[in-house]
This record gives sequence, structure tokens and C-alpha cells, in this order.
Amino acid sequence: MIDLGDVREAFREHKVRRVKLAAVDVDGVLRGKWISVDKFTSIVESTTGFCDVVFGWDIGDALYDNVKYTGWHTGYPDATCRVDLQTFRIIPWEQGTALFLLDFVRADEDPLEIAPRQVFKRVLRRAEKMGFQPKFSAEYEFFVFRETAQSLREKHFHDLAPLTPGMFGYSVLRASANSELLLQMLTELDAFGVPLEGLHTETGPGVFEAAIAPTDGIHAADRAVLFKTAVKEIAGRHGLIPTFMAKWNAKLPGSSGHLHQSLWEGAKDKEVNLFSTDANGCIGACMQQYIAGLVANLPDLMACFCPTINSYKRTVPGAWAPVNSTWGVDNRTTAVRAIPAQGKGGRIELRLTGADMNPYIAMAASLAAGLDGLERELQMPPPVVNAYSGEGAPLPRTLAEATRKLRESEMARKWFGDDFVDHYAATREWEVRQFETAVTDWELARYLESI
Repeated sequence: MIDLGDVREAFREHKVRRVKLAAVDVDGVLRGKWISVDKFTSIVESTTGFCDVVFGWDIGDALYDNVKYTGWHTGYPDATCRVDLQTFRIIPWEQGTALFLLDFVRADEDPLEIAPRQVFKRVLRRAEKMGFQPKFSAEYEFFVFRETAQSLREKHFHDLAPLTPGMFGYSVLRASANSELLLQMLTELDAFGVPLEGLHTETGPGVFEAAIAPTDGIHAADRAVLFKTAVKEIAGRHGLIPTFMAKWNAKLPGSSGHLHQSLWEGAKDKEVNLFSTDANGCIGACMQQYIAGLVANLPDLMACFCPTINSYKRTVPGAWAPVNSTWGVDNRTTAVRAIPAQGKGGRIELRLTGADMNPYIAMAASLAAGLDGLERELQMPPPVVNAYSGEGAPLPRTLAEATRKLRESEMARKWFGDDFVDHYAATREWEVRQFETAVTDWELARYLESI
């Protein structure tokens, strides 16, 4: 545990001259600001304010017109925040800068129900009461372009130049050709407290996959959020732009954000993985019921796992992403992949999530779904071999359908609370409305001359 004395000592050691405070909005975007060390000292043991518009606008800073929490009717006041000392990091590529994440609280110090980090903490508290210690890790795929923020807009997001051409999954050659960038990522992410277990090329031009090392629940989500921002900042210093869109090109594979997870029990020095198999490789009742909960609840929680219009361009047959709520043993066509192993390696991989997920919300939903299976002692359906054969309950095909199911879900309201479900659903409905009024390139090419 990090205390204020540890922080002060590290500030002296690293000659910290400024502090970056940050929090995640509903879309998973890291919002923050620099403050002076003196200002940090004055608020670290109390609270600070952060404009609540971060929960009142969308990913493009357009103001919602359908949420209750904030808006013109409230005047967009400051929300109350506390600095979480356990998130302390030195930013390796910003000399003299420390970073902390914020927790949003109400005036009575209760967690702010609609804040993504607080939603995950709510589910983690329930897990703890059930005697479980969840561990997670995120596994991201992302494309990298030889572009800048300016060139993207000048090109209207068309004809982008990838970092490398061709389809080169697991390519030692392509990785080596970009070793300066990749080695900097590995080194600086580790120094930033976001260690990677693996980094390699995926199949596609300029696409990589990074597996973040697993850790306890909330810290795993912190790592996932900070990973995306860190990769963008590191790549930007090379004149490059990464994207974590779920599907940026119809002709190329999508970008996943798979979630590996397991439940543990016992003291820190004697933890036992409840998802470990027996000597014969059989999974136990705990893992079985957790899988059953995931399979049963994925359709209701789809909007938490696939939060954008674009998410649903990835979840199509034959594209390495699930279309039905299914599970299988070491099966990469299913939504839930059981990975049997003795010891710490036994785990479940949720393959539904894309790289565009909000890690706090997606991990909260995944954990709640699994714990619901344990609470209700659900039985697993039979595993499938080819999930594209039509077995299993179909998953929602659009964000609009997924959001309707979330609004109507008693399970979601039980685990996340009405305030979060109503606010989050409203933001997704807003997203749908923005798309419904947009005129796309596909429509222009299909109808402008011909109809």
C-alpha cells in the first residue's frame, strides 16, 4: 500500500514538478489536467473538484440532451473527487510529472454511482463479500498509422498509410523492423506500472496485439485504461497514430479487447486460484457456474461490452469475434473461452469485448455476470465446437438493440444500480441518435447518382 510518505519521497527522488490528475468518462476516454505540486499537496488528504461535464458530453464533446445527472438544468458544477494514492505513477516520457487517478464521490462521500471506476468497485465489493478476489487482464489489438491528428482530418480519414504493409501475423521480421517503437513501448509501459506479458504483430497492416500482465480487479482496469493513452502518447512522439476502433476497415480483421479473468481466495501470500483445474484437467464447480453466468447474461450486458456503433461491425460471422452467447474449451470462435490449467494459469477469456471497450464498465459487467452465475448456481450449457454454426442465444446485432436489453435487464439493475443503468443507457441512446442522422460514405456512393 502506498501512503503519503511514500509519495513525498518519490516526488523528491524523481524531482516531480507537476502532477497530472485524470479520470475516465463513460466512453473510456481519459480526461485530466496538470496541477502544481503545491495544489496537489493541498487536496491530497481532502477532496478536489472536477467539472461534471465529463459525464455530460459524448466522445466528441457534444452535450447530451437526455441525461439527468448534469446539463444546462444543473449548470455543470464541479463534481467532488478524491485522489487515489494507490494509482501513483511517474510518467517516463514526461520528465518531472506524476500521475494519479481520481475517484468521484458525492457530498456525503458515497461513491458516485454513474462513474465507471466506481461501478467496477461496487461489483468488486460484492465479490469480496462472497469471499472472492478477482483478477483480470486486458489483451488489446490496435492498428498503427503513419499519420498525425492533422493528416487524418486532411485526408478525411481515408487512404491512411499503415505503419507496415501486408498481412503479417506473429511476424518477427515486421516487429524487428519497428523495434525502436516497440522496445520503447515495452520499456516505458513497464516503468509506468503497466507491464506487458507479450507484444507481437497481428494479421493486418501495422496491427499489434499487447497482453497486459494480470493483477487484482481495479488495478487491472487502471492498467487497461492507462495502456491505451500511453500507447497513443508514445506513438505520437514517433509521428504515428494508433487506433483502438473495433473495426476501422471492412476488409480487415477487427481489433479485440479480450478480458482474461479468474477468481481467487485466501491471504495474499497463500492465494488459491479457484479456476485451476484438477490433475485430470477438469474444471471445478466455481468456474463452471461463472461460465454459466457469463453465457446467460451476455445478451443483456452487450452494451457494456460493445459500447459503440462501430463495435457491431466487428461481431459478425467468421471474423474472430462471437455472434452468439456460447462457450468452449480453448475455442476462439466462442464468446467465452475456458482455458484449463493447473495453478495460476487457469482462467476464462471473454472474447466478446473489442478494443473500444471502457475497461471499468466491461470488467464490471463480466464479473457481475459470472458472480450472478455463482449466486444462482447456474448450470453450463454444452460447449460448442464452431460458434458460427448457429448454436447459443444470439447476441444483439446493433447498439440500439443492446441498449434496449440493458435498460430492461433486472440483472443489470441489481448489480450496477438504477442510476448507472439509466445514465449509461441514455448515453448509448444518444450515440444511436447521432448515427441515425449521419449521412455515410456508403450511402453517398450507393444512392447519390443512381436513385
